[in-house]
Amino acid sequence: MELDLNILRPQERVSLQLRLLYEQAGFRQYHMGRFEEYGLYRENSRFLSSEQVITFTDLDGRLLALKPDVTLSIAKNAQVEEGGCGRFYYLENVYRPSQESHTFREISQMGLECIGAVDDAVTAQAVSLAIQSLAITGRDYVLELSHMGFVTGLFDAVGAPESIRPRLLTCIRDKNRHELQKCAAEAGLSRQGIDALCRLSGLSGSWNTVLEAAEPLALNAAMGAALTELRTLCRTLEAQGETDRLKLDLSLVNDMEYYNGLVLQGYVTGLPRAVLKGGRYDPLAEQFRPGARAIGYALYLDELARMGQDAPAASDGRRMLNVALPKGRLGDKVYNLLAGVGYGCPENYNDTRKLVVENLEAGIRYFLVKPSDVAIYVEHGAADIGIVGKDILTESGADVYELLDTGLGKCRMCVAGPKDFNDDPGRTLRVATKFVNIAKSYYAAQGRDIDIIKLNGSIELAPILGLSDVIVDIVETGTTLRENDLKVLTEFMPISARFIANRASYQFKRPQIDKLLRRLTEVTES
Repeated sequence: MELDLNILRPQERVSLQLRLLYEQAGFRQYHMGRFEEYGLYRENSRFLSSEQVITFTDLDGRLLALKPDVTLSIAKNAQVEEGGCGRFYYLENVYRPSQESHTFREISQMGLECIGAVDDAVTAQAVSLAIQSLAITGRDYVLELSHMGFVTGLFDAVGAPESIRPRLLTCIRDKNRHELQKCAAEAGLSRQGIDALCRLSGLSGSWNTVLEAAEPLALNAAMGAALTELRTLCRTLEAQGETDRLKLDLSLVNDMEYYNGLVLQGYVTGLPRAVLKGGRYDPLAEQFRPGARAIGYALYLDELARMGQDAPAASDGRRMLNVALPKGRLGDKVYNLLAGVGYGCPENYNDTRKLVVENLEAGIRYFLVKPSDVAIYVEHGAADIGIVGKDILTESGADVYELLDTGLGKCRMCVAGPKDFNDDPGRTLRVATKFVNIAKSYYAAQGRDIDIIKLNGSIELAPILGLSDVIVDIVETGTTLRENDLKVLTEFMPISARFIANRASYQFKRPQIDKLLRRLTEVTES
């Protein structure tokens, strides 16, 4: 009697098929318990996605942790023959903090690791298995490749200071050209250096096209070596007929502490974020085995459990571009901007109580949402794109591409307080705000001890009534402050509306998004 895989849930079916795939490829299963000695994570915290770990003391007084990571344990404990390459796969749960729920999540992962003598053939096998893993989902998919050596080599070539590189890396990862330009200029980089960094966001597409376009940008040996490695890999995969859904994106970057070479990321249709992540992590392997090399990836089975129906298409079969449109004054400005470049709707959304309006001819659909919810709708894939204030985007920490500063709704984030306020660094500063995360980040950078008082309205009232010493809030004209005997003490963040895109939507609807982006860029930068 044959097992009918259709009776299984998506993650169960996929995990069963993956196990068969990996074992046939010669990988051995690695299994570990839920707990690991906390010292392993404390000593190697730079290799973790977060330093927050669930700990407890066992009956013998040892400090243990619920494992936040599998790769660390494999790198430390796996048995690998001298001069050989250990090939392992795993199906494990890890425990990591969730930014959304402010608690810990149990995450189901299935992945593979190659540790030891990792050469071109091993690398090609690992990437091939990543492609086959995505194909097993039964959905259309994209596997993106990049190389950290190209980006770090570019940093060296343009003279980027070490202190600013993490910030530059974040801007590159988010395709945030406007912030990248600003950050690079503040760091004193030349015009040519800034232009070279900004060109990274355009180096995306088919592997041969990207490599050809990247060649003139290879300014040193490290960058050239990265391109050579990518070309060798892609030619091997092409010979195996595995490049149809393969893309290169040299702005795909990750933690420089962890990844030192190839980086890979996989998406499937119907899911809002990457379901596969991995790459080359030699620095971690060398912590436990001098001279060892390593490559691996994890497939997030929890994400696969969310596979449902794709977003509805237009009546002619085209896939609609879904836009989160903020209600209110900013929403009117945003809609007028989009309508001005050919994306208006026959039905005026202000004349209807509908929450969804669309233009089938233009292939666009608007969802009317609260301004504070725009980034959430886009991050979670309910909308493909949106336009949202930088204040809301920063406060939410939404994991999206920030593609354009539209210039709409300009104002600034400020610290304000009474006209006679004098800060006393010897005591805790009381700060009233609705932008809790922004305020914490601002004062943390100064090493200032603060007490946050979260308010949702009439923030200016807090220092007047003695509830707080200062406020952190958006200031447009400053009229309300002046009329209440308050003043701006510090301006620390310019605010305007940003055009954002869901990361998965950008993979599968890129032509539509890029077309709209080009039109908006022409208008906003003219």
